[in-house]
Amino acid sequence: MGAVFMFILLVAVLTSAISVVWTRHESRVLFVDLTMLQNQRDELNIEYGKLELEQATYAEPRRINDEARQRLGMVDPRPQDIRLLH
Repeated sequence: MGAVFMFILLVAVLTSAISVVWTRHESRVLFVDLTMLQNQRDELNIEYGKLELEQATYAEPRRINDEARQRLGMVDPRPQDIRLLH
């Protein structure tokens, strides 16, 4: 009876040890994944900031006015060409 009890305890200890090793391995793998995703997030935040700056530059009224005049040949209407509708 004592040998069976010792065998059960041995199996329980080995199972516990293997579980600890497996859990530590999984936590390390998850930590590496987390670090990689945080780096990717940081890179995307930098790119997003650059895109916001680029959008603000392109949306400037003076730039839009210059592009309309140069590329599209648009001009301000003459006063006699303006009609008010009521």
